[in-house]
Amino acid sequence: MKPQIYLALYKGKPKNRLERLQDGIIRFFTKGQYSHCEIAIARQEQWGQYDYRARYDCYTSSPRDGGVRCKSINVADRTKWDLIPLDNVTEAQIKAYFNRTLGAKYDWWGVLGIVLGIKQKRSKYFCSEWCFNAITGSEEGWRFSPNDLAIIFKK
Repeated sequence: MKPQIYLALYKGKPKNRLERLQDGIIRFFTKGQYSHCEIAIARQEQWGQYDYRARYDCYTSSPRDGGVRCKSINVADRTKWDLIPLDNVTEAQIKAYFNRTLGAKYDWWGVLGIVLGIKQKRSKYFCSEWCFNAITGSEEGWRFSPNDLAIIFKK
C-alpha cells in the first residue's frame, strides 16, 4: 500500500520570539495564514499490539534547519498544520528531488524575491520553492509562497 503524501502548511505560533517574528513577516508579505510548508509522507508505527500511530517524514528547505532536509514532524496537530493530500505525487518522486538537492542552503534572498518578483539563486531554496519543484518536477517554485501553494493544490 502506498503511503499518503500531503502538502503540510504551517499556521502555528512558535514559542521562540525570533521565529515568531520571522513567521509574522512572511505571513504579512505573502498575505496569508501560512509561514512555512513541507511535503509530509505518512507512516504507520505500531506502539503496542493494537496501537498504531501516524508518523510523518517531512521534506522541505527550512531556515531553522539551514536548508534542504528531512525530519519527523507531527503534522497531525491541526492547531499548527493544515494538510492537503497530494494524490498524484509519489514517494520516489519526492525522494529523488530530495537526493538531488540535499545539502542546499536556505534561500533568504529568494523569500524576499517572492514579494518583489525577483528570481534568486538556483543553488538555494526556500520552503515553498522546494515543495513546488518536488511536486511538479519543474524549477518554477521561486514564484510561490506557502499561501500560493495552498491555493494551487487545494482540492
